[in-house]
Amino acid sequence: MKKSNTKLKLLRSLIIIPSLIIATQTINSCNDDFLDQPAYNAADTESVFSDLVTADMFVQGCYRSLVPTEMYYQLGAGDTVTHSSEDGSTNNSKYNICNYQYDAYTPNTLTGIYAAMYASIERTNIAISRLGQMPASAKRDALLGEVKAIRAFCYYNLIRVYGDVPAVWSPLVELDPNDPSTLYPKRASRDVIYDRIIADLQESISAMPTLGQPGFPTTERLTRPAANALLARIALYAAGYSLRWPLNTSTPGTMSRRPDNARVQELYQIADNAAAAVINGGGHSLMQAAGGKSGFETLWFNFCRRNLSSVNNEIMWQIAQYGANTNGAFGVYAHPGTRGGTYGSRKALQFMLPTYYLSFAAGDTRRDVTCTSYSIYFLNAGAAGDTYVDVGTTFSCIMQGKFRIGWCVEPQAADARNLNVPLIRYADVLLMYAETQNYLNGGPTAQAISALSQVRTRAGIGSMAIPSGQVAFEQALVQERKWEFGGEFMLRTDLIRMNKLESEINATRQAMKNLSDKTGAYANIPAIRLYKFHKNAQVYGDPFLAVTYINITDPAQIATVSNIPVNGTAAAIATYQTALRGVATANGQTTVATDLWYPANMFQAYTSTFNANARRTVGFSTGAVNTLQIGNIIYTKPTGSAENGGTYPNWIQGGGDGLFYGFVPNKTELLPFAAQSAGHPMIDNPNLTQLPGY
Repeated sequence: MKKSNTKLKLLRSLIIIPSLIIATQTINSCNDDFLDQPAYNAADTESVFSDLVTADMFVQGCYRSLVPTEMYYQLGAGDTVTHSSEDGSTNNSKYNICNYQYDAYTPNTLTGIYAAMYASIERTNIAISRLGQMPASAKRDALLGEVKAIRAFCYYNLIRVYGDVPAVWSPLVELDPNDPSTLYPKRASRDVIYDRIIADLQESISAMPTLGQPGFPTTERLTRPAANALLARIALYAAGYSLRWPLNTSTPGTMSRRPDNARVQELYQIADNAAAAVINGGGHSLMQAAGGKSGFETLWFNFCRRNLSSVNNEIMWQIAQYGANTNGAFGVYAHPGTRGGTYGSRKALQFMLPTYYLSFAAGDTRRDVTCTSYSIYFLNAGAAGDTYVDVGTTFSCIMQGKFRIGWCVEPQAADARNLNVPLIRYADVLLMYAETQNYLNGGPTAQAISALSQVRTRAGIGSMAIPSGQVAFEQALVQERKWEFGGEFMLRTDLIRMNKLESEINATRQAMKNLSDKTGAYANIPAIRLYKFHKNAQVYGDPFLAVTYINITDPAQIATVSNIPVNGTAAAIATYQTALRGVATANGQTTVATDLWYPANMFQAYTSTFNANARRTVGFSTGAVNTLQIGNIIYTKPTGSAENGGTYPNWIQGGGDGLFYGFVPNKTELLPFAAQSAGHPMIDNPNLTQLPGY
């Protein structure tokens, strides 16, 4: 028996870290201790599951660590929308993983997702087992459904990252420590795992509460509609494409669906029914325009302000993060970048590809919410009382905007943003429903067109033509998902399940070359942009959206704005500013004598001589003119090939570190397990076979 206990302890310490919630606050209180969990032991659960009040607390604790940093900091990029902008590309896991350069050794692999998901699975297994032993009641059944949905989310995350993974369905204390599969579980078929968690959700959803019932004032806990949305998403992944290879062999795999086509059809129908249940339920909707803001802007401004009740209708499930002990790093790197002042110094380490920024149709209100063509910096030394500026950037440093720090509430610390993590939105339900209707009916139905139209109408592009053919409609959905969900760390694996990753990567590579060369669709993209000088308010809750700019295309106007008085006198600069105001007026801008403008060559680096001299004319000092709080492998580089001496910049096509340089079809769609030198998990479990090619 001693040997068996030793094995169990080893398993617990190496593979997963179970824990138990002991707290007095509930998840919806937003207090800082509600997710704190001391070490678990069997005696604790006897006490905790003696009544439904403490059992409820345990279930709430199962939400903790569901979204580890790697899910958005590493896997939130590389989706042909969001990209890494680190300070260097050598041995940098974020930049390498963004570009599909993996290996099984530190730092080019992921270990946190594996550990966090199995820790959460152990907690949910404990809850499922113990709740199953309690007397049946509506409350007990609701908790059981909730915790099964959490477990389903964990397995969904594991499979979309690693493919086939070990399946553990019972708490470790209930497993036989002498069974080799307990200590060293092998990979299980993803199809078997998917089928089980889908069945769990189907059986449990009807027992789950709806928003507004006691204990569910916000969407920080899973409700019945959110569980239906999760079911639709998981069913689409289960029916979709993934990198498959013969289980427990090293035979190279291929991107394919599961072999049972009848089951694929059934899974699409499950997803369709689940999405329809949400839509027809009437409890959720898209946020619409209010207070002078578009609906999309209203949504994300209120989300950042933590006005949770106002976003409940659209954000159907979000992970609570607030307080000193339960806060997370979500959004720390996904913002325009700040240097000093009220916001402190926070470096932006993710940016938006300029081809994505330029892909939005005219009038699409999502562009300036999702992308910012500005960064926050000071004019002079950054000392107290200095002027901070929303300074216009170039094509190589278009930054993320949904979680911009100016919109947020004041954080507890630099790495504790107080931002909840959005997981499922009603817009996703509409687009999933459009997808299932299109697939099941061989083309878009009226319901599919209506669902897509709702998303586009809210964005301001409702008049855009919708394709009638099945393939064309599916491709339209791929693009729509990019426009709608840019920066929400879900697109990378969505492209994989839709079997669009390779084609989208190839198209993006070519588009970036075309943009760099100013050819094809980018032949007439204006190089010169005239930005209006704008001071940053340096207050949390600043509703500022975008820097006013004018694209300059008239040759005479280009000559005027390009005549920058280098090291000019005050009089020369004043004359130049008068000329710029004249250009602005000629382009329909209302100006006053105190307005300041400055040009930017969008294809040059932010730090180019032209761009630096232009910013000097509005007061930037030598010490501030060329620096941003953005990873310098991007903003210090040009976008244009001509501006780079006739060759593509390295970040577009380099000698080993260009755009998606590590992508290999039928290999890098999944990540390898960490090998022995990385310490986890393969050193812990010799029965975990590696992916082909690693």
